[in-house]
Amino acid sequence: MTEPLDVITMGRIGVDIYPLQTGVPLPQVESFGKFLGGSATNVAVAAARLGRSSAVISRTGRDPFGDYCHQALKDFGVDDRWVTAVADYPTPVTFCEIFPPDDFPLYFYRQPKAPDLEIYPGELDLDAIRAAGVFWMTGTGLCEEPSRSATLAALEARAKRGVTVFDLDWRPMFWRDPAEARTYYQQALAQTTVAVGNLDECEIATGVRDPKACAQALLAAGAELAVVKQGPKGVLAMHRDGATAEVPPHPVEVVNGLGAGDAFGGALCHGLLGGWELAHIMRYANAAGALVASRLACSSAMPTESEVEDLLGH
Repeated sequence: MTEPLDVITMGRIGVDIYPLQTGVPLPQVESFGKFLGGSATNVAVAAARLGRSSAVISRTGRDPFGDYCHQALKDFGVDDRWVTAVADYPTPVTFCEIFPPDDFPLYFYRQPKAPDLEIYPGELDLDAIRAAGVFWMTGTGLCEEPSRSATLAALEARAKRGVTVFDLDWRPMFWRDPAEARTYYQQALAQTTVAVGNLDECEIATGVRDPKACAQALLAAGAELAVVKQGPKGVLAMHRDGATAEVPPHPVEVVNGLGAGDAFGGALCHGLLGGWELAHIMRYANAAGALVASRLACSSAMPTESEVEDLLGH
């Protein structure tokens, strides 16, 4: 038997193709950088950078970009045993434009279908999912079959053991019928212990938009901890036991806001595994996200413990 992993994430993987010039429209960009991407993948990388053992459950194409994803995961110290290849679909790529401080359009190339949506329930290592300290799944994993059934099967097997996180991760372009989303979000919330999302994502999940009402609705749907990101107003965390923390964002000069939420997620996992006090977890996660926002890349920008602690110290 191998030791249980600290963090297992399940969801998107792909290649981010980011412009190396900021403030330039995509048609005029002359040079790009290639980075490992996908929200669930970035969370696993973020956790690994903070010293946690982590793995991703996902699928790539059987192509050179898929090979790159495996190599990048290994370079970051993330277990890639559950990242397998699909012959029929190419590894997704994502382009972005960078207009600091708050405009970062994304362009997803995931057609005719992304391989990370071709995860089948029978492929899952349910024993490993049950044993992990944190299991992290995303709203995108619910958008299409067979990924939807696999995600719900993983949650059912997990049965709220340890920390089970639902990253609401609302991407309307991934849903054939966005009106269906709330039904599946509610099913997942009933089987998770932590729900994380911004106000748009919380509104999709709950039908309400006021931050406190969102948090209360997420708790009523089954979560034990609701984390509501409020952008420039910071983050609100509310626990079923009555503990509440509202923490302002950590000020930095923003270079690229993409990936900040994934750094927040990895740090959230780190703090929950450490049993930290709620307000400290939120401050730490905010600082991790701020560091990534101050850098160009996502996965390769994920901070180490010493970097987060140094920023908090200042």
